[in-house]
Amino acid sequence: MDAKKSTKVLHPLVVMIFVILAGGILTYIVGAGSFERHGALVIPGTYHAIPKDGGWQALFSLSPAAPAGKSVHAASIASVFMSIPEGLAKNASLIFMVMFVGGMFGVLRRTGAIDAGADRLIHATSSNLNLLVPILMMALALGSTFLGFISEYLVLIPIVAIVGERLGYGPMFAAAIVGVAAKVGYATSVTNPLALIIAQPLAHVPLFSGIGFRLALFVVFISLGIAYVVVYLRFGARTLTTEAAQIASGLSHKQSAVLLALLLAGIVLVFGSVIWGWHENEIGAYYIGLSFIFALLGGLSAREAADAFVDGLKNMMLAALLIGLAGSVQILLQQSAVLDTLIFEATRAIGGHSRAVTANELMGIEMLLGVLIPSTAGKVAVSMPILAPIAQLSGVSGQTTVLAFILGNGLTNMITPTSGMLLAYLATARVGYTEWLRFISPLFVCLLLLSALAMTVAVAIGY
Repeated sequence: MDAKKSTKVLHPLVVMIFVILAGGILTYIVGAGSFERHGALVIPGTYHAIPKDGGWQALFSLSPAAPAGKSVHAASIASVFMSIPEGLAKNASLIFMVMFVGGMFGVLRRTGAIDAGADRLIHATSSNLNLLVPILMMALALGSTFLGFISEYLVLIPIVAIVGERLGYGPMFAAAIVGVAAKVGYATSVTNPLALIIAQPLAHVPLFSGIGFRLALFVVFISLGIAYVVVYLRFGARTLTTEAAQIASGLSHKQSAVLLALLLAGIVLVFGSVIWGWHENEIGAYYIGLSFIFALLGGLSAREAADAFVDGLKNMMLAALLIGLAGSVQILLQQSAVLDTLIFEATRAIGGHSRAVTANELMGIEMLLGVLIPSTAGKVAVSMPILAPIAQLSGVSGQTTVLAFILGNGLTNMITPTSGMLLAYLATARVGYTEWLRFISPLFVCLLLLSALAMTVAVAIGY
């Protein structure tokens, strides 16, 4: 029964291939154009159309793109295939970081400390979902909304999955707890530096200002998210077994040392990401170093540690491929010079409406851009220089414009198949994209409606 059902679910790689093909088709529908840029920032009012070849010759062209500043052509068969290795190369640092997460977890799992620790946690909470789920989700959401943690949580998904297995739940347990908590926290971004450090200066508002309203939204959103996950797990999730949770046995000295090292490693990672400015390469190197430490503390031989690390790398291969493929769509749209046209046409729809309607239109545009440009930093560099002046002319404050960006960016990244990090989450948890959509859609709709209400309230109170 389950085997037949699984064959009907599209493989994540197939889903991404369809998305890439859709991006290629879009280059034949949308005209070409470009904004001038100052570094990564778009210069408003500089959009100009570019001649584009969208005929049969373009389909069979062997060149991915015409020389810059001249006519361009729509995506060819060759450029669609070329976009795949180019997407992998573009996201190489993130891909390797994800693979090193898998290698580190392979070593960590081989020590036996994670399984023993999961049993202790379940025993301490008496297998009570009403206690366990809120604790886990609140801790994760706080890190996401205050510190901007997203990729850092990849390493936690296999750990939470083990807890789920002990309780009798399938892969959706880990995807729901980590995915909902991290995405909801990011969607409100109370002090998330990744979202605010660029957006607020571009909107001409003080950095980290407006915390109170975003904090109120965070409380509402995460409360709804926790309630949704608890209800789903109690009444909607299919369990693997009905056996009661195991009685926790004592931790060995080696296992206790490994778990203590894991806790300290998490604290160092917070400092590395927030204070020392670590990015994918530094974090990837950190995970490699942790693999050595866990192997030594866990008493693994060199061969055992190496085998465990390689096994962990293999388990992350799908996530790595999906991250690369997610970058291919943006490459196709950029090569055919249609990405700026889509942005230009979207912004032309704003104007002539009430302030509340305009604010919600801003959020809608940010959601659309979230599909085309999944990167938070990339999206704010493109959208904020254009949208902030339009919003100001429409009577919408800079603070509300930033809120539109934060909410639109966070909501889209809950569901878009072009988000490499979302696909990495799902691949790590072994949850299919279509399965995730079925799970998250009701919560997404509720959060979307609440976000629209929040934008209206923000305008009304002069936020």
